[in-house]
Parts: sequence; C-alpha cells; structure tokens
Amino acid sequence: MKPDETPLLPLLKQYFGFATFRPLQEEIIRDALAGKDVFALLPTGGGKSLCFQLPALARAGLTVVISPLIALMKDQVDSMQAAGVAATYLNSSLTPDESRARLRGLHNGEFRMLYVAPERLLLSGFLSDLQRWNVNLIAVDEAHCVSEWGHDFRPEYRQLAQLRSLFPNVPMMALTATATERVRVDIVEQLHLNEPAIYVASFNRPNLNYRVLPKAGPYDQTLEYVRSRRNESGIVYCQSRKSAESVAERLREDGVKAAPYHAGMQANDRGLNQEQFLRDEVKVICATIAFGMGINKPNVRFVIHYDLPKNVEGYYQETGRAGRDGLPSECLLLFSAGDVVKLNTFIDEKPEAEKQIAREQLQRMVHYAESAECRRASLLEYFGEIFPHENCGACDNCLYPRETYDGTVAAQKFLSCIYRIREHGGFAVGLNHVVEVLTGADTEKIRSWGHNQLSTYGIGKEHGRPEWGAIGRELVRLGLVKQDAARFNVLESTPDGRAWLKERKPITLTKPMQVAPAKVSHAGEITCDEALFEKLRVLRKRLADERGVPPYIVFSDVALRQMARIYPVSEGEFVRISGVGERKLAEFGQTFMGEVARYLETYPRQIFAEESFTAPTPASKPKLGDTARETLKMFKTGLSVDAIATRRNLVTSTIYGHLATAIESGESIDLAQFFSAPELESISAAFAKCGFGNLNGVHQMLGAKHDFGALRVYRAAQGRPRAT
Repeated sequence: MKPDETPLLPLLKQYFGFATFRPLQEEIIRDALAGKDVFALLPTGGGKSLCFQLPALARAGLTVVISPLIALMKDQVDSMQAAGVAATYLNSSLTPDESRARLRGLHNGEFRMLYVAPERLLLSGFLSDLQRWNVNLIAVDEAHCVSEWGHDFRPEYRQLAQLRSLFPNVPMMALTATATERVRVDIVEQLHLNEPAIYVASFNRPNLNYRVLPKAGPYDQTLEYVRSRRNESGIVYCQSRKSAESVAERLREDGVKAAPYHAGMQANDRGLNQEQFLRDEVKVICATIAFGMGINKPNVRFVIHYDLPKNVEGYYQETGRAGRDGLPSECLLLFSAGDVVKLNTFIDEKPEAEKQIAREQLQRMVHYAESAECRRASLLEYFGEIFPHENCGACDNCLYPRETYDGTVAAQKFLSCIYRIREHGGFAVGLNHVVEVLTGADTEKIRSWGHNQLSTYGIGKEHGRPEWGAIGRELVRLGLVKQDAARFNVLESTPDGRAWLKERKPITLTKPMQVAPAKVSHAGEITCDEALFEKLRVLRKRLADERGVPPYIVFSDVALRQMARIYPVSEGEFVRISGVGERKLAEFGQTFMGEVARYLETYPRQIFAEESFTAPTPASKPKLGDTARETLKMFKTGLSVDAIATRRNLVTSTIYGHLATAIESGESIDLAQFFSAPELESISAAFAKCGFGNLNGVHQMLGAKHDFGALRVYRAAQGRPRAT
C-alpha cells in the first residue's frame, strides 16, 4: 500500500487552529487516507474526532460517522460548520422536510461529512443511497458498543458487520475511549476490519485529579463541593433516576443552577436540560449513566460519583468527561459499603450467564475505591498500562497517603474465622456473615448454622462491622482471601492466606479513608489575568447565544485563558491562540482583540512566567519502540530520510517522527546532517520569534523551505516539547 503524503498541518491550522497533532492522530489519519482499516483507542479528550474529521477535508467524497447519540451528532456538526466544513447529520430529531433537504444535499454531493445513528443507517434503502454517495471513509465512533464484553453493549451495533461486504474498498475506522484487550479483539472481529492498524494511546489523563471520600451525608458533601466551585460546570452521576431528580431539585433549592438527566424523562425535557448545560446556563447536571457518551463539552471541571459505579470501565469513561480541554479538573467518588450491597442485589436479578462477569467487575471497582495505592496507577493497570512513577501528585492517596497499622492480629482473626466456618459446616459464606460471626451478632443464620458455637464467634468486638468489612476487602486485595464471584461472592482462604496463617508473619493494613476532604493540587492550570478572562467569557457567551451554539463552539476555555495571558491585539498575536484557524480569525478576531484592547486602556498588563502548564509529575523520557529503533539504526548507517522511508514503505513524516522520538529518549543525532550552519541560524531565529509550539508559524516564516518533520527534529534537539 502506497504511503499517504498529503500535507496535513496546513489543514489542521486552517480549520482547527492547531499547530501540532496530539499523540497518534497523524499516524491514524495517514493510514486512513492510504486506504487502511484502523482501530484507535484514544482516551476521552485525546482527540478521537479529529481522526475522522481531518481526512474528510483532505480527500473528495463523503466521510460517514456512525454515532450512537443525537446530541453528539449535533454538537460535532455545529463545531465543523463553525470551522467552515460542510457537515450534516440525519436522525430522529429532524422534521421530514429537514431530512428531505439534507438528503437532497447528499445526493448532490454538497457535504463532506455525514453523522448518522446505526438505526438510521440500517433502514431499508438507506444503505443503497449510501453506495451512491461516493463514500471515502466509514468511522464507527464509540465502537465498544459493538462488544458484549464492553460496558455499554448495544445490539444494533452488531448489524454494522454488513458494512464490510457492502463497502469492501472503503477504509473503516473504529474508535473508542475505553476498552480492555478482550473488547478490542471483539471490536475488530465484529466489524470485520481487514488487517487494521491498531493504535492504543496511553489511558493516562494527567490533568485529572482523582479522590475517594467515604459517604457521610452525600447530599451535604455534594453541596459543599459544588458551592466551592460556583462558576464551574460539573456532572453528578447518580445510580437511579429518582436520585438524579432529587439531588438536582435540592441543589436548585440551595441556589445552584442544576438540572436532571435520565432516560425516564420526556425527550424534549431531557434535550432542553442538556442544551442548557452545554450553553453554561445550567452549571450542574445530575444524571444517570444515560448522560455523557459523546458529549463534547470541554470545560466540565468536575465529575462527582454520588453512588458507586458498576465497573471500572464505566467509571473511567464517566470521569473522562471532565477536563477534555486539558485544564485541571477533579473526579470525586463518594464510597459506601452499602452501595456494594445494593449493586449486588441488582446483580442477583440478572440472567445467570451475566452474574459472574457483573460481580467480577463490581469487585474490581470496590478494590479501586478502597485501595491505598495511587488511583492513577490503579486505573491504568486495569487497562494493561503501567504508570512509570511512584507518586502521581494528583490523587488523594499520593497527596495524602493514608495511615497504616499493624494488622497481624486482625488478619489472623479474619482468616481463622473463614477456616472455622468451613471446617464446621463444610461450606463457605460471604463477607457479611464472616463479619457477623467476628462481632458476635445474634442472627437466625448464625444460630441455625451453629456458628455461635465457633471459637471465633465474637472475638472481633474491638472493631465495628464497617471496619471488619474494610479489613476483609483489603485481605482480598492482598491475595490472602478469595471472593468467588461465581458462587455468590463467598470467601475462601487462598494458598497464600493459609500459608501466612501458619507462619504468623507480621502484616501491615491501611486505616480507612477519612471523611475530611483532601486538598487537591491544581497542577497544569494556565495562569492568566482572571478579570480579563471573565470579560472574555461574557463576550463568548453573548456571541454564542447570537449564533445559537454552546460557548465552546466559539472558543474553548484554553483559548480564552491564553488570550487573558498574552493580551493579543494584532492578528499575528491572535493567530497563535490555540484553536484559532482561518474561519475563527475572520469571524471573531476583531471582536476579541477589541475587547482586549479596551481592557488594556483601563488595566495594566500582568506579567506571567514563561511556561503555561506545569505537569503534575516529571515527564519521563519516551521509550524508543522497535520500529523507531530500526529507523535510527538505518539512519546511523548513513541512509537519508527519503531512502529509509522508501525501504520501510513509510512516509517521511513518520521517519522524522522516529528520529525526533529517538532524540527525546536520549539518543544523540547531529543536526548538521539535516541543516547547514546558516540554516540553523535562521531556524533558531524563527523559533525564537514564533515560539516552540507554533511549528506552522516557523514553517511559514522560513518560506516552507524545510520539511515539517525536519523542524520537529530540530525542536526535539533543543529539548523542547512537541506542543505547548
């Protein structure tokens, strides 16, 4: 397959206002443009949408995006139209006249992008129409919905398998933000992707702060939290529709602009509440898991889980709706063992085939909530990724490690109790029953089974039942006790547990979480002139309301904070702002620059440190993969970049990327192999003037004389980041 060599960075800047790609975006786009099927797992906020939006601009024809939610379609079409792209959607929210008008436009080739739900796609006659519309790419968004092993399986997604036979020569792209290895394999098989290129980005969201608090009056905890973030947008996830309604109502009574969202509401009411949230007219949405998938609101600053999620995948995706713009955001989980009991009751009502999977998933979620380990490392481990640092600097367990204590006696009592129960009756029991025996409870089961006659009956009265429950769950996490999900979560000692009980070695346990909230760091914030930021935010809201779109369609919070930091009053300064492309410069540039200029007539400029962002932990050097190492090896033999690209059947930009990564990982490469001495001087001057994040500006300033890839190599050699 011939590698794609389409110039992409000019399109990226022109339509989206960005000077550089996020990790893996360019590789995914080039594979799709070269006609290859692609599977891409990029975390929420990782730029999935751009992977199919930019190819639509680089090739003639129609890009079809299959999406499960109406809100997602409208949101992304609004964004694309604001950037000057001919995009549309077809779904049940349109009137018959609106649908017919859009279908005429599709027949006439007026659109570059079409968003459609799987149900609409599979209607009789629609696939036939699609075959006449010069489709050049099919993107299946939220692709985990195709897998029964995923956390949000949707049966209609299974029928998308027929697309491969109907469009055998059209590249397909499957995208998701969360999927275990098992789900990834299932997606590829179910969609019949043909030898796809597989891209799995890091699941780490460094701008998110994670913490867990024990429930102690959850509404009051939520109200206190929300009031401390009065001007910020957030989501409160509740387990039931009733909770979502009641929490929203109580927040409104207490002066918070809040609204509910759940599947039991009338569609119009649900849509109105969502629209008001997107437009910053409602600050807090109280929702069940029905809300959020595909919601592209970038300035959600916090996500609260009022109740325990059913599984880690759902929790990860829901927390991922915070901080999509890269600014610091917080994820708070209120945890209660009572939620575990409630969820287990729901699981008991499931078909037998689903119970074991559901119990295993819940157990992993409980382990996460109660663990004293780094929250970030725990989440990444679930998805098969290792966090390279001991302390993430942005979770409660890392910022405020919990106290430990000598738990040897408690562990001995707990394991002995499990042993005596098994020895006495020949069967195992669940956690609650073991705790009742240890604390000397007088229950019908204990009397009828004779467990009040055991030597371990009542030997644990120094701890309350919640404490013993936490001790038992920690022993499960430590591998001394097994909780058998296939047998109603009964407890058994593991071989390690039995060996430990015989050896009586000391063991350290962790004290339970404290109710008092920990202060969470805000590493990564863009410091700026807050008064100017507020003025720009008011201006953005007015312009958005005039156009009938959410404020972030005009500009993101990141863009406004950058404006309130560098005070742009000329087009040259304004175009350096993140997200400013040609269309937005023309439509909004003069208005925002005028606001900045008026502000400076009254208030002085503030001076800020050079760097806009501070990472929460020191960035580790990138590891050099096998393919990059092979490129480096060939380069060191004297082969040119073009020659290596030809031999390896790769595009030159990929080869340059390998070399830049090699430099960043500590390899030494002489820039004289790419540039003459005078060229190095002019490149240095261009970067000094444009900034190391503005690669497009440097390229243009130098008259497009040097390849973008070569400029990346230069930037890497200066020890500068790939983007600012």
